[in-house]
Amino acid sequence: MILRRLSQSLREQNWTAIVIEFLLVVIGVFLGIQVSNWNQANVDRARELGYLHNIREDVAANIRELDGYLTTREQGIATARRILEHYNGKPIADISTFNADSISIYNWKRFYLGDNTYQELIGSGNFALLSNAKVKDGLLDIEAMYRKLKGEEDHFRFDSETLLYRPIYATTDLGPMLEDYEFRMSKGQAGRGDALHAGHFDTLLHNLEAKNGFWMVILEFDAMNEQMRAMRDRSRQLLADIDTELKH
Repeated sequence: MILRRLSQSLREQNWTAIVIEFLLVVIGVFLGIQVSNWNQANVDRARELGYLHNIREDVAANIRELDGYLTTREQGIATARRILEHYNGKPIADISTFNADSISIYNWKRFYLGDNTYQELIGSGNFALLSNAKVKDGLLDIEAMYRKLKGEEDHFRFDSETLLYRPIYATTDLGPMLEDYEFRMSKGQAGRGDALHAGHFDTLLHNLEAKNGFWMVILEFDAMNEQMRAMRDRSRQLLADIDTELKH
């Protein structure tokens, strides 16, 4: 209708009306763009909030996992120190406990970061939806810390295969060890409680590679724990930044 009136005004050379009609067209277009932008901003903010909630769940779960790994690896350090006492001449008073300590070290596990939401943001090109620079920096920092931790774990994997697994495979019968461990963990419901004998680990306790392997447990678990504590602290700060953003 505005365009029809503008055409009529042009035919009549009504310049005042032409200016008014033109301004109305411009204002209408401008308001339409603004409404469209406002609607898109609301859609983007809703998507951003959804991502923030999911990131928060991922980070909180990672903190719980880090707490568990830190506890387990601190126990591993203490266990390695106990085992080293026997390499230095302390007699084994309880061979089943020594066996369980050894197996707990051999069964070390890697930490895996829960970052599904971050990977989705990167893969979909939606990382820019996050408007809070602190949240974005926190995610990037944690990913960088995780890559560094992976390098340390790869280092320990090599050392454990060389200094722990190879010596025990070469010097010790694993069958009785596993039977005793199964008996212990099942509280007598499986395995055998008489599978091990007093001298079962004598050869292993005189193997220098194995001894050095337990020293590497202490050194490298301590290094990994330091990295994991830093990652946990950064994750806690990220949670606080997310909570602040969610309150806006």
